[in-house]
Amino acid sequence: MNTKVDVLLGLQWGDEGKGKIVDVLTPQYEIIARFQGGPNAGHTLEFNNIKHVLHTIPSGIFHPEKINVVGNGVVIDPVIFKREIDALEKMNVDVRRSLMISRKAHLILPTHCVLDSASEAEKGKKKIGSTLKGIGPTYMDKTGRNGLRIGDLFGDDFEEKYNQLKNKHKKILEQYDFEYDITEKEKAWYEGVEKIKSLNVIDSEHYLNNELRKGHRILAEGAQGSLLDIDFGSYPFVTSSNTIAAGACTGLGIAPNRIGEVIGIFKAYCTRVGSGPFPTELEDETGERIRKEGAEFGATTGRPRRCGWLDLPALKYAIMINGVTQLNMTKADVLSIFDTIQICTHYQIDGRTIDYMPYDAHLKDIKPVYKSMKGWTTDLTGLYSENDFPSELSDYIAFLEQELETPITIVSVGPDRKQTILRKAVVA
Repeated sequence: MNTKVDVLLGLQWGDEGKGKIVDVLTPQYEIIARFQGGPNAGHTLEFNNIKHVLHTIPSGIFHPEKINVVGNGVVIDPVIFKREIDALEKMNVDVRRSLMISRKAHLILPTHCVLDSASEAEKGKKKIGSTLKGIGPTYMDKTGRNGLRIGDLFGDDFEEKYNQLKNKHKKILEQYDFEYDITEKEKAWYEGVEKIKSLNVIDSEHYLNNELRKGHRILAEGAQGSLLDIDFGSYPFVTSSNTIAAGACTGLGIAPNRIGEVIGIFKAYCTRVGSGPFPTELEDETGERIRKEGAEFGATTGRPRRCGWLDLPALKYAIMINGVTQLNMTKADVLSIFDTIQICTHYQIDGRTIDYMPYDAHLKDIKPVYKSMKGWTTDLTGLYSENDFPSELSDYIAFLEQELETPITIVSVGPDRKQTILRKAVVA
């Protein structure tokens, strides 16, 4: 069979609305698989007037007939994972049938979270804006070949491995002036471990490739956003994994020639949580209006998001490095409050006009060059067809498709799964 894996990921600094779009597209696939990140992600889904936030579990979990896989590229905190599963089971989601976990996924230890907090506290004003979930230290142990994996939970030497890694962390923590007590967290951690051991733990790379051979469709779900990629994001203000399409290959064990559609999600404007360059940031009343209208507060941390106009140089860059074949635009409804909308088309930096984000963006004074467009000043949240779009919104979409040279197949006009307008076929 020539079945491909489609990849869905964010093209900005995260929070683009991936969870909702995955939920909407899930009926067209048999399997949804998360390929990187951990509980620093917060994928929000809303339906039947209920809001759901998932941190580690794939966003297809509310479709009972589908399989959801947590891939080897994901890092898992058993405490948060158990909390998610308990909440799902209260909603009568059959997690034991529909959820599978890779043996090769790495575990976040209580001391990983302490290391994260201690390191960020020491940075002071130079902090990167970590979610303090232990993600960075866990990936450091993974690449340092010290990590604990899900498969280790079933070995006779698990306790020995756990204590060895914990003691290593304690020695590192002696370098910091940082008080901590993991007693309660460790107890909850072991409870989470027992929960994980009761679930379907699999060799995910074999499972996924076998399902492809059977002709089953797979959607790979990314976390965070392309501009937070460890290699290609706004380093050092990035996450610790590869958030771009290539991460789906290493995070799931899928060969590059098995990748099909690459679906890139972006907001009709930009947001960012934490530190780092943000050329179009609006530190004024306009930015505050976007934040309030868009309820721009982190799903994981609750922190207010920095807000600004859409940034085309950054978006073009993300489309390029991901090989994006189609775009989904979310939160178009938020911009309904503006008579005029700005779009950044270029940057001015050191007396030059450029259309890409430079290597040392966090050290440069970047001035965005804007194009003004007429706003639609119309409530979009009750629309169910592109035929009902105000002409100004159609003009906005047409301009973006021309500039980005990529079709916009979905436009989201509200948080509910029903407020999702399909303009063109997403899956062939």
